[in-house]
Amino acid sequence: MTAFLRFIFTLSTSLSFAYAFAADIQMPPRPPSIVLTIAGSDSGGGAGIQADLKAIHTISEGKCHGCSAITCLTAQNSCGVTSVHSPPVEFLRSQLLSIEEDLYPAAVKIGMLGTQELADEVGSFLRKLKENGEKRAPFVVVDPVMITTSGHKLVDDSAKEAMIEKVFPYADLVTPNKFEAEELLGKTLCTPQDVEDGARAILAMGPRAVIIKGGHSLLEGNNEVVESEEANASVGYAQDYLLLSEESSAEGKPVKDKARLCDGSRGVWIRNDRYDSAHTHGTGCTLSSAIASAWAMGQRERDAVESSTGGENVGALCAMRLVDACCVAKAYVNAGIARGVQLGKGPGPVVHTGFPNSHKNFPTIELLASSTSMSPFPAMQSYHSAKSSSSSSAPALGRILPIVDTVEWIEQLVSTPGIEDVQLRFKDTTDYETILDRIKRSSALCQSAGVRLWINDYWKAAIE
Repeated sequence: MTAFLRFIFTLSTSLSFAYAFAADIQMPPRPPSIVLTIAGSDSGGGAGIQADLKAIHTISEGKCHGCSAITCLTAQNSCGVTSVHSPPVEFLRSQLLSIEEDLYPAAVKIGMLGTQELADEVGSFLRKLKENGEKRAPFVVVDPVMITTSGHKLVDDSAKEAMIEKVFPYADLVTPNKFEAEELLGKTLCTPQDVEDGARAILAMGPRAVIIKGGHSLLEGNNEVVESEEANASVGYAQDYLLLSEESSAEGKPVKDKARLCDGSRGVWIRNDRYDSAHTHGTGCTLSSAIASAWAMGQRERDAVESSTGGENVGALCAMRLVDACCVAKAYVNAGIARGVQLGKGPGPVVHTGFPNSHKNFPTIELLASSTSMSPFPAMQSYHSAKSSSSSSAPALGRILPIVDTVEWIEQLVSTPGIEDVQLRFKDTTDYETILDRIKRSSALCQSAGVRLWINDYWKAAIE
């Protein structure tokens, strides 16, 4: 009897293994995208390659694999940097060649380049990758680490000039904070207009896009906050200014001949609620690595679609381009700041969470830095909340929200009892006139029936 039970157990486990093995054969896992960080090491673990690798692995949730090449070693803790050592440039070259030969990156993040020689070497490496005719050039994010938040200068002028001359021309995005932008430009940025003008000047240095991280106040100095009697001198939110070149803004554009919010010379302010926390060590490193990873996740999805027969670039990850990657990365950093805690005697590091999944952490997009609107959508109540409470004046959603892809479906639903909301969402055309016609017809049907129409794609056509 025992032998018989053992036989049954062996048979069942063998069949389970066979089924699992067959499933693996039918659906082989896709390898993660390689994201390479070329940056300095933080012995305190809060910034540098330590923060980069944590960001790459956690935001991607397995869709990206982080590699690193170390440009410098720092002796630091939560109280500050006490020493910086740059290894020989030959050692950096060996690291880069090893990665290139075996683990070719989909995206590259550049951090601290402490000497002119290191900047020259990284520039040569990027030029080789960008001019490689056999493989796709990687997406390059440059975080020009030059000044600590306490005002300590980390690189000399020759390194800064080499970075501008040799590295910036191969950057798809540069991510200076306000103080680093001032160092690059040689002037102080005191107003939103200064930031917008500065972004255009940095764009003229060669990168395809720039995001100037503004923090909570344009009047904040490296070591002190400048007093001001002006209203909103220190605003209650954190916002960054993003400006794309014409070439960069054209990538992934669904309707080629129609303007979008972030096109060309029209930059946008990406704004979050601000947490009054001192535990923000490593936010710059984390943001740039998260941007590179988010973009690599999108490209990984697009590559998978292109390799399959008859596939279409649909879905959230396929649509992950530069602007989207910046918004996702900002949400990731915002969630990490909210959970920051002190570890040593000084400020703690940003916490690394998974892919952002709460609307509270995602930013709003503003055309004007002075805009006070932090709520781009009207407040709504659920159907059941409205039934149980009559104190709120906010409009209530219907019992269900049908999502349909044709005007014919809209026509049927608006006359159906109980339907108070309907969403139109289609992906079968990029012709703007067709898109506009469908939205106008759907809008007319919904207005005549007193039904709310929801459009979450093609916002410009919906406004028209």
